[in-house]
Formats: sequence, structure tokens, C-alpha cells
Amino acid sequence: MHEKFGCKVGLKSPAHITLVPPFWMHEEKEQELTLDVNAISLSTRPFAIAIKNFSSFKPRTIYADIATNEKLKSLKATIDNFFSKADYKIKTETRPFHPHITIATRDLHKKDFHEAWTFFETKKFKAEWEANALSLLRHNSMNWEVIYTSAFNMTRKSLYNI
Repeated sequence: MHEKFGCKVGLKSPAHITLVPPFWMHEEKEQELTLDVNAISLSTRPFAIAIKNFSSFKPRTIYADIATNEKLKSLKATIDNFFSKADYKIKTETRPFHPHITIATRDLHKKDFHEAWTFFETKKFKAEWEANALSLLRHNSMNWEVIYTSAFNMTRKSLYNI
């Protein structure tokens, strides 16, 4: 996407599935946020995630599509519920949860979308991995960087019930 269409935005963050849309907060609240992320992680067991082919949000975004996954949906619901009660001023997403990994977005010009999508829409791609942690990303005015990662609970019982 970068070589053919000049798309760079997708390269400005590590590959990820967004569970909470970007929000602004004071840095002094980050430690509290990491503790809350730990609580959620410790209540979550690792689970498989699969990519199946590509899809798009026309006319600007192309992404690797995440196969339907009830455990991921459940984690998203847990996170939404938790943060709806927390004091972070995180805006609740009103659109349905559609997990994906972005390949190209805002800088894919509308005039180039058709050509790019024609390439990806018939391309077959499968991958699977174990989701085993939550990460916090912070924008450093140039790109998104992982500032904290909290591993899921690897034991048989959850330590917390969120």
C-alpha cells in the first residue's frame, strides 16, 4: 500500500485490534489506567484469533478481516462495561464492533480506493494466533507506540471478576 499508493498511516502503529477508540487523558492517570488494564487482563484467558481474507470500509479503509469470535466480542463487552463506569471520559463507541487490522486508511485517496480494493478483495489470506495480552498505545505526535502490555491470566481460574 505504501509503495503503490503512498499510504503511510497504516504503518504508524503496530498491527492491532482496537478495543477502545482513541481518547485523550492526562499522563498522570496512566498508572491508574495500567492497573485497570491489569484487572481486565487477569480476568481474561488466552484465546485464538483468526484472520480470514480482507474487507473494507468504503471508500477509504482496507483491512485484514478478523473471523467472528465470541471470546473477542465478550472481551470487548467487558472492556466497554468496565470503562463506562470508570472516570476516564472514554467515549463509548456507538457503531457495532467490527474487529479488524487496518492496512490502509485515511491517506488512501478515494480516487485510488477502487484500484487498491480490486487487488485485495479477491486475495485469500488466513492466519491464526493466540491473543494473550492487552496493550495500551499512546500517540507520540508522530505514531502510535505500545507503552504498556498486560498478559492474560494463564491459570485455570480468574483472579478477578469484572
